[in-house]
Amino acid sequence: MRAAVMYGARDVRVEDRPDPKIVQPTDAVVRVVTSCVCGSDLWPYAAMPATDTGRPMGHEFLGVVEETGADVTALKSGDLVVAPFTYSDNTCDYCAKGLHISCRNGGRYGFDGVDGGQGEAVRVPYADGTLVKLPVAADSALLPSLLALSDVMTTGHHGAVTAGIGRGDTVLVVGDGAVGLCAVIAAHRLGAERIVLAGRHSARTDLGRRFGATEVVAERGEEGVARIRELTGGVDKVIEAVGTRPALDTALGAVLDGGTISRLGVPQYEQGPIGPAEFMRNITLTGGAGPARAYIEQLLPDVLDGTIAPGHVFDQEFALDRTPDAYRAMADRQVLKALIRP
Repeated sequence: MRAAVMYGARDVRVEDRPDPKIVQPTDAVVRVVTSCVCGSDLWPYAAMPATDTGRPMGHEFLGVVEETGADVTALKSGDLVVAPFTYSDNTCDYCAKGLHISCRNGGRYGFDGVDGGQGEAVRVPYADGTLVKLPVAADSALLPSLLALSDVMTTGHHGAVTAGIGRGDTVLVVGDGAVGLCAVIAAHRLGAERIVLAGRHSARTDLGRRFGATEVVAERGEEGVARIRELTGGVDKVIEAVGTRPALDTALGAVLDGGTISRLGVPQYEQGPIGPAEFMRNITLTGGAGPARAYIEQLLPDVLDGTIAPGHVFDQEFALDRTPDAYRAMADRQVLKALIRP
C-alpha cells in the first residue's frame, strides 16, 4: 500500500509499505476513505531529527472495514467507521472513566508497529473498543464533518467541557486553527452567550464567526490582553488552543481570578507561570489531550442532523501522493486543514 512517512523536518514521503494484516484477534483492517493532516503533525514537521527509518504519519481517519480478527464482534466487513486519534480497549478502568487517552492497553497510530492514518489502509488494534460505526454511505457529503470527530471536533469539545462552559457564559478561545475553531463550535453548542476568538487570520476568524464567535481580537501579547479586557472586563472561561507560552500568557492575562483555563494545544514548552502570583488568583488550569472515543457518540447525532458542521475546517483536498504538499501548505499557513483522499 501507499502511505506517508516522515523522515525528518520538512521531509515527508509517500512510499510503498506492507499491506496491513490481522496480528491480534482484536484487530481490524480498515481501508482508508479519507484522512487529514493535524496541526500537531506540524511540530515534528518543523523540528524532527533526521532518521533512516521514518515514522508513519496520521492519526485522524475514517474508512471501511475490510477484515476483522476472530474476537471482533461489533464490526463486520463493509462497515464505515471513524477512528479516534488513539486506539483503546474501551474496557479498562481509565476508559470506564471516559479517559480513553490513558487506556492501559491503548496507543498511538504510527508507533509500535501500528500504521499511520495517512495511507491506504490501517491495522486498528482493539477494533471493538476503538472504532465507531457510522450510519452513512462512504460517499456521504457528511464525511468531512464525521472525520473531524476523530480529533479536532472532539478535542474542541474537550476544551469546552473541561472549562465548564455553560449557558450564558462569556468565553475566550485563543487560537484560530482547526482546534480553536472547533472549540468555538463546542462553546456555542453548550450555550455560551459571548465567544471572543483571538486570532489574526481573517479567513479563519470569519469562519469562526460562522461557527458562533461574537467578537474577534487580532492583537497579540499585552495589547491583545488589554483589548480582550476592554471588551469583556475579563473572562471566566478560556480555551487555549495553540500550545505556545505566548498563548498561555494571553489566557492568564485575560482570565478573571477564580476562572478556568483549558489547555488544548500540545505544549511546546516545559515550564510555565505557576508561581505565587497565579496561586493567589485561584485560577484552575485544566484540559489536556482529549479522550476522543468518549465524545464521538455524544457529538455524532449533531453532525448527522446538521446542527454542527466542523467539516468546514477542511479548506483544501489533496490526493494521497500529494501529502508532502499538504504538509507544506499547512506549515506555510496557505491551508487551514488539509483533507487527504487515497
